[in-house]
Amino acid sequence: MMAFSLRNIVAFLPLFHASIVVATLPSCQTCGSPEPSPPAPEPEAFPPEPEVPEPYPPELAPYPEPDQSPEPSEAPIDDDGVFDVTNYGAVADGGTECSSAFSAAWHAACDYPWNSTIYIPEGTFLVGPISFRGPCYNDRSPNVEIRGTLFALSSLSSFKSSYWISFKNLQGLTLIGGPEYGKLDGQGAVEAWKEPSCEKSARCKKLITSIDFINVSHATISNITLSNSKGFHLGLHGSKNIKIYNVKIIAPEDSPNTDGIHVSNSSNISIFSSTIGVGDDCVSIGPGSKNVSVSNIRCGPGHGISVGSLGKYKNEKDVVGINVRNCTINGTENGIRMKTWPGDRPSNAYNMTFEDIVMVNVSNPIIIDQEYCPSHKCKTFNGEA
Repeated sequence: MMAFSLRNIVAFLPLFHASIVVATLPSCQTCGSPEPSPPAPEPEAFPPEPEVPEPYPPELAPYPEPDQSPEPSEAPIDDDGVFDVTNYGAVADGGTECSSAFSAAWHAACDYPWNSTIYIPEGTFLVGPISFRGPCYNDRSPNVEIRGTLFALSSLSSFKSSYWISFKNLQGLTLIGGPEYGKLDGQGAVEAWKEPSCEKSARCKKLITSIDFINVSHATISNITLSNSKGFHLGLHGSKNIKIYNVKIIAPEDSPNTDGIHVSNSSNISIFSSTIGVGDDCVSIGPGSKNVSVSNIRCGPGHGISVGSLGKYKNEKDVVGINVRNCTINGTENGIRMKTWPGDRPSNAYNMTFEDIVMVNVSNPIIIDQEYCPSHKCKTFNGEA
C-alpha cells in the first residue's frame, strides 16, 4: 500500500510551467506483490524504538544498566573536560594517520564522569576508519567539536567495514563544527569512484559511508561540511530523535552512490536548513523510517529527495509519517521520487506529505517507480530478468 499527498508543488522547467499541482495517489491495486500486503497500522504519536535489521548494521548491544557503566578514566585531561586529540598524538600535518590518537581521546572522554568534549583543532588531519562506541560513563556521550579538516584514507583496502567514521550505541551526542564549518572529505575521487563496478552499473560493490550513526538517540549534528564520500555521506540506522541542520554536503553530480543523507529504521528525524548537492539522492528515506521531517533544504545537483528504495529485502518495516516542505530542488534528475524494487516482497509507505516545493530545471518533477532496478538485472513479477 502506498498513499501520500502532494500539495503546492511548483515546477519551473524549460518550455514548461506548472503551478500548484495537487494530487492524491490511490494505492496501486495491480502492480504490487502477488501476495496481499498486510493492513497498514495506524501511525503512532510516539513510535516504538526501531529495530535494526540484519545483516547491516550488525546486532547492537543494549544500553547497560547504570551499575554497568565503566569506571572513570585515569587519563590526563584538559581544563573543563576538553580532550584535545593533539594531546593524544594526533598531528595536523595532513600526512600522519591519526585514528589511534582520535580513539584514545574518545575512550578518555567516554570514561570521564562529567561532561566532556572531543576537540579537533584547526589543521588538517588524515584519519583512517574509526568507531566511536558507547555506552559511556553514566550513559552520557561526549560532544565532538571539529574546528579543522579531516581527510579519509584514499585506498578502499584500508576499510574493512562499510563506514569511515561511526558513532554507535550512544545517547545525547552533539557533533558540531566551529564558528565556520568543520570539514570531512572522504576522498572518493581518488580510488572509490573509479572502481569497475561503479563504472559499469553505477552500483558500486563497496560503499563506504563517511559518517554512520547506528543506535544513537537524542543527537544533534550541525555546522559541518561533508564532501566527496566514497559512498553515502551521512547515514542514520536504528536511531531516534536526531536533529541535523546547518550542514553542507557536496560531491560532483557524476559521483556514484554519494547520497547526501540516508535514513533507515529510524524515527523522529528532523533535517532542515541545509544545502545538499551530490551524485545521487540529496535525502533518501528507507524502510522502517517513521516521523521524518525534511524542510528548508536546497537540493541539487543530484537525484532529488526520495522515499526508497523499498521492497528489496524480506520483512521490511513500513515507512510512515514523512513530511517534506519548503524545499528548493534545482538542476536534478528527479524532484520527489518514490522507488520500489520489482518482485514479490510487499512494502507499505503511507501518511506522507510533500508541500511548498520549488523545482527548477528538474527532469522528472514527480516520479513513482515501482520497478526500480539500476542494474537492469532484477527479477520481475513473472520471474523474468
